Amino acid sequence: MPMGGWEFRDPLFLLVALAGPLVFWSASRSASALRYSSLGIVRGAPRSWRGRLARLPAALLAIAVVSLAVALAGPRTPDAQTRVSREGIAIMMVVDHSGSMQARDLVKDDTSVDRLVVVKEVFKRFVAGDEGRTSAGRPDDLVGLIAFAGYADSLCPLTLDHGNLLSIVDDLQIVAHRDEDGTALGDGLALAVERLRRSKAKTKTAILLTDGVHNTGAIKPDQAAELAASQHVKVYCIGTGSDGLAPFPTVHPFTGRVTLRPTFVEIDERTLQDVADKTGGRYFRATDEQALAKVYGEIDRLERSEITEIHYLQYTEHYPLFVIAALALIGIAAVSAATVFRSLP
Repeated sequence: MPMGGWEFRDPLFLLVALAGPLVFWSASRSASALRYSSLGIVRGAPRSWRGRLARLPAALLAIAVVSLAVALAGPRTPDAQTRVSREGIAIMMVVDHSGSMQARDLVKDDTSVDRLVVVKEVFKRFVAGDEGRTSAGRPDDLVGLIAFAGYADSLCPLTLDHGNLLSIVDDLQIVAHRDEDGTALGDGLALAVERLRRSKAKTKTAILLTDGVHNTGAIKPDQAAELAASQHVKVYCIGTGSDGLAPFPTVHPFTGRVTLRPTFVEIDERTLQDVADKTGGRYFRATDEQALAKVYGEIDRLERSEITEIHYLQYTEHYPLFVIAALALIGIAAVSAATVFRSLP
């Protein structure tokens, strides 16, 4: 029963306060009075302060009863510093940063933006939310980052420090050296599963994003999928970009100018679908920025159903103050009734 920030644990005890007027009436009647044949001789005399306050002990007893009633009702205020604990999930983002991510086909009518730039922006909105609050982000979830090209690299462990995570995402670049290039899809997923295996989170998820075909690495995608399934890691796979010809930046060997040339690119959708199926996840296809944002939004909705909230609400109890006040009033009433406001028998 809230009341201006206060509430009562057992508000029915407030009914005891109705006994206050009865106590006042009863205590007032108990005072004796002298009998005179006529009051004419004292009617015009001024009343002393003792006479005016003769019912003060009765009033103090009535107030004490009300105070005890409030104490029994259990007055309390919620602790303003109480925190809400949520049981989030562990999400490992597995992002392809191979040379094919240089293709400029995810932003319509803008060939200045490569695939990785778009992927990073959508990634950040997924984790941190956006200004329009169409996405609340993942504030209660452990999120980590694996990047893979010719080999897989754990760039950020599972963490709640999303600010640091997003700084690492900003620094992620497309591989610059040919000997580092490739698509070690199986290695990237296997490393993600290993990181998730160590987490104590009940729900573990990997989001695997690639724009190519597995062509290198020590672990095959189907082996990584079996490993994920054995560790109860659900994998969502996202095939990003065009499948066929895509504008690709090419440096002219003589002039050094960068021009865009249609280049053949391919996504192994069948493998991605198989990985998702084996782990209980889903496969998504995203051919532009809007589609990619929708994919992350869909994953966001699917995984939020696993979150539970536990409220640990504590209270500051105020009943001792009312008990002390009631006892003090009873004591004052008893002492004053026996001394200053003593009645003749």
